[in-house]
Amino acid sequence: MEHRFSVQVYYEDTDHSGLVYHANYLKYFERAREHVLGVTELVRLLNEDGIGFVVYKAELTYKKGAVFGDAVTVVTEVARESDYRLGSRQDAYRPAASGGEELLVQGRIDLVCVDRAGQLTRVPPSVMDRL
Repeated sequence: MEHRFSVQVYYEDTDHSGLVYHANYLKYFERAREHVLGVTELVRLLNEDGIGFVVYKAELTYKKGAVFGDAVTVVTEVARESDYRLGSRQDAYRPAASGGEELLVQGRIDLVCVDRAGQLTRVPPSVMDRL
């Protein structure tokens, strides 16, 4: 399943070069992942089931930088990698001058499912059903 999430680049997102600061793409990707399951479901999982997700591994490849005023679209695809881990491919795009989209950043973020004590736990069936 492909999920698309739009982000507006603000001046505060940029560094002295005028480009989006590299770490901010991780924030954009995090926001996009929250919307894949939905904030309400993530809160329910934590409050009722005592389950959350933490980043296990993050790999980003920077192709081009977004600038103040750009509208960036984060495209997310999530897959079950094991009973305990979800892998997400996340790419950031902006509209290309010639039409279509221009790839800015390629990302691969792996999450593990943990309980309140921070111990690994199985990804619940309700999460897999939504994905």
